[in-house]
Amino acid sequence: MESNGDASDRSNFRAMDTVRNIWTGLDLPPQALHSLRLDETGHELASSYKLSHLAQSSIALSALAAALNDSHHNSTSVAAVSVPLEHASAEFATEHLYFLDEKPAENKWGPLGGLHKTKDEYVRIHDNLINHRLALLRILGLSDESTREQVAEKILNWKATDLEQAGIDNKAVIYALRSEDEWNATPQAKAVPDFSISINKISSAGERGYPSRMPLGSDRCLRGLRIVELSRIIAAPVAGKTLAAHGADVLWVTSPTLPDRPMTDIDVNRGKRAISIDLNNPKDKEALYELIKDADVFLQSYRPGSLSRRGLSPSGLIKIRPGLICANLAAWGTQGPWKENRGFDSMVQTASGMNVSEAQHFDPSSATPAKPLPLQALDHASGYLLAAGIAAAVYKRAVEGGSWQVDVTLAGTMKYLKSLGQLPGKEGFREGTKLPKELVTEDMMETKESGYGLLKAVRHSARVEGKQPGWDFMPKPPGLYEPKWL
Repeated sequence: MESNGDASDRSNFRAMDTVRNIWTGLDLPPQALHSLRLDETGHELASSYKLSHLAQSSIALSALAAALNDSHHNSTSVAAVSVPLEHASAEFATEHLYFLDEKPAENKWGPLGGLHKTKDEYVRIHDNLINHRLALLRILGLSDESTREQVAEKILNWKATDLEQAGIDNKAVIYALRSEDEWNATPQAKAVPDFSISINKISSAGERGYPSRMPLGSDRCLRGLRIVELSRIIAAPVAGKTLAAHGADVLWVTSPTLPDRPMTDIDVNRGKRAISIDLNNPKDKEALYELIKDADVFLQSYRPGSLSRRGLSPSGLIKIRPGLICANLAAWGTQGPWKENRGFDSMVQTASGMNVSEAQHFDPSSATPAKPLPLQALDHASGYLLAAGIAAAVYKRAVEGGSWQVDVTLAGTMKYLKSLGQLPGKEGFREGTKLPKELVTEDMMETKESGYGLLKAVRHSARVEGKQPGWDFMPKPPGLYEPKWL
């Protein structure tokens, strides 16, 4: 079953309408929606886009899907679920809001990235990972020690779309700044589906029901569910983190051969146990296969095709473990000419017209070409939607058996967010709207010891009656946990 939804105008939706729209699009039991309580009052995030709406509804979807599994497993009614608007909005920026040993989170942007003027327009560069930074410098014919000023000077010699294509061809992450009309004219825009989650049954192999290791009457909705997670940066890690908050045992697989972002990982990998596996090492690869044999979910966010070449495609995975749920997070979509391209939240905002439109709403008289959203909304929403999709697939497997595939893309989330409409004029920046750091209150925070120091961070905003969503494990440097299930 694949849910494609529709292309209807959702500009009159409230957060509850969005939950209902996606829930019914996934063909989940409609009576469960009666258990959801959403109070949509409170301060909202400053943006022309309905970001607080998206935060509250996507987090609510993930929590309600977890509660549905608990209900089905225990043959009880679905527990009441609630998500406060302001808390959800703050949780959408949690990687920027934590404190480590009382020091605030560090800036996570690369030294060369951001918006740059080209010969004709603008491009945005993403260089948070060193391999992408070096690829950029090679394209520009610069040394590894080049400065931002030298990069900016070289970029002035390029047309925006030419540099974008050079980035695509040479493993850099560079995208041209487009207006809405320019984005809509691209083949990739036409390939992005109108619905934000796709769930397909890919094999009849796989038993019905829940694993015996998932206890009845547990303190968390998904206690005992096993997830192997191969992910990077924010979106897919948020999915794993969310499922961990509902009790899943999540093994986050890192590689000693790939660059990392430890200051981001500290937050988004709460609740997980980080293990180090080198897929180029036959012994390590076999250890991963052994973990997959006893897993329920394989969650990954590497560029489409990269794991398939290592035998870890959905078809290959379900041979290792029939009944597995294969969950994928991609940037641009599962169809279209950009489907295998690298991409991040900021790049999708840039290329899709969002940054241009946001700037025009913020100040129509300004010459500022682009205004980014106040947080990585596409990353976070995609993470919660993917968690919801995974929980939905767990339920479907329990009801009818089989192996399942779940797909969520940043571009699909972007398209859904756009379908909710924008606030007119400067309404989204009116007095009373706030930036993420202005929304956080002490009662939204929790403080626990981690492998990096004392971590104070935003706790999970979803509440499930009779349950205790939260995280059992705090982050430690990769490799300190053994590659074993609890």
